[in-house]
Amino acid sequence: MLRKAKLFTFFSLIIIFCTVFFSYNTFAQTPSPTSTPAPDQGKLREIQDQINDLQVKITDLKNQQKTLSSQIAVMDSQIKLTQLRIDSTKQEITDLNLDIDTADKKIDTLQNSLVKLTGVLINRIVATYEVGTVQPFHVLLSSDNVSNFFTRLNYLKIAQEHDKRLIFDTTQAKNDYVNQKEIFEDKKKKVEALKAQLENYNRELDQEKADKQALFKVTQNSEAVYQQKLQAALAEQRAIQQITAGGGNVVSVGPIKEGDIVAYIINGASPCSSGTHLHFEVKKDGGTQDPSQYLSDRSITFENSPDGSFSFGGSWPWPISDPIYIEQGYGMTYWARIGWYGGGPHTGIDIFSSSSLAVKAVRDGELFRGSIACGGGQLNFVRVDQSDGIQTFYLHTVP
Repeated sequence: MLRKAKLFTFFSLIIIFCTVFFSYNTFAQTPSPTSTPAPDQGKLREIQDQINDLQVKITDLKNQQKTLSSQIAVMDSQIKLTQLRIDSTKQEITDLNLDIDTADKKIDTLQNSLVKLTGVLINRIVATYEVGTVQPFHVLLSSDNVSNFFTRLNYLKIAQEHDKRLIFDTTQAKNDYVNQKEIFEDKKKKVEALKAQLENYNRELDQEKADKQALFKVTQNSEAVYQQKLQAALAEQRAIQQITAGGGNVVSVGPIKEGDIVAYIINGASPCSSGTHLHFEVKKDGGTQDPSQYLSDRSITFENSPDGSFSFGGSWPWPISDPIYIEQGYGMTYWARIGWYGGGPHTGIDIFSSSSLAVKAVRDGELFRGSIACGGGQLNFVRVDQSDGIQTFYLHTVP
């Protein structure tokens, strides 16, 4: 019994020493992560302030009377704004990469700590099990005196307290490791999202620069040319809005079939238009629709610079014959972006054919012919109320 009590005392001292030693080594001697530069929040705030100022300036410029110089000022400001957004996004990516680097180093440190703590804890569990069979009564019998008895019991108490601390530290290290991994993954996702946003901003910047060059080319840097084209576009927009709302002098012609010739494109200039083209528009449930959703896919030549090509995904036949050319698409096209439709979108597509001026119905329905005042003349059009409930409009045409 005396031998067993001495073994208990020996193991208790070893346990206390190991617990203190390994705990100290785990936390005090684990290498700290290499210092990482702090994110430059001041620079980011400065860029954001410039963005806010430019947004106010652009709004003020758009509210001014439309002139070539004011439009150029808007474009220049918009280009600067997009460039600042690019700079801001790049700075955010840089800052997040610094955070990711810090989190990565913390994860390595915490992982090492967790491995060491787990090893110490396993050793402590084994050691505690080995000496745990010694009862306090046996300690009392093997003690020389009361003081020796309480000293031995105190050793046991200290070891137990260290065990509790070790369990807590191991649990905390595990939680910290999990938290840092979540932070690391979240910031990586943010960086990927910002990179995608950066690509979009770069495309916008290229488009805005191309828009500015196109404006110089179309207007020949002449205020008179700019005003003439602007007023014609605004007049045409007003006329189209009235036509699609049922306005103008309209008469019913009668039923027609898909593919029937309903009109011919005016060859040359017409009221509110300076060139040969068909403005084709689709209306459903009271709202204009993108014709590209209805027209079938086919080989098209795009002459709508600086906008570029787009696709068609419908089943309708085309209202004109091949070869087909696109002069302007639907939506916020180049001309819409520079304000030639009062800030609104282009509500149809402008197309022409180099082989024929004939215009054909894209679906069965009832044919209407009409005209409306536009730019000092009469803008001619036809409308087909289709059997599927959709209305189609064909402008800049003659019977």
